[in-house]
Amino acid sequence: MAMKIVLADPKTGKSYKIELDAVKEKEMYGKTIGMELDAGSVGLPGYTMKITGGSDKSGFVMKGDLPGPAKRRILGASGVGFAPKINGQRRRKFIRGNEISVDTAQINAKVIAYGDKTIEKLLGLEPEEEPVAEEVAEGEAAEE
Repeated sequence: MAMKIVLADPKTGKSYKIELDAVKEKEMYGKTIGMELDAGSVGLPGYTMKITGGSDKSGFVMKGDLPGPAKRRILGASGVGFAPKINGQRRRKFIRGNEISVDTAQINAKVIAYGDKTIEKLLGLEPEEEPVAEEVAEGEAAEE
């Protein structure tokens, strides 16, 4: 199962899923939540992204203030990984640390600095521009 990055664009409100190959995946190991990275390594030259979270292969979320890549059972009162139903409720939950490792399946990130081209163009999501009807008509008239 390949690691993926879900990149959020705060300007447009859209998010983009980027699949990482084995080489790019290994480059991400050791990075932590809150780090700012050059997005050129994931195919977005000129962009900068900030890691905001993630989850492991089992679906356990990463918590920014829990150091290391290990999965731990913590007593949570609120925040990432636990939403109390009753005021004052606490529960022991499994949470993954803030460091990206082999067990990480998804990384959540957001764009903080933009490049020259749009994200859609760089990822190949924007359709190729077709010639305008007037230009086609002029081209046909020139052939006659």
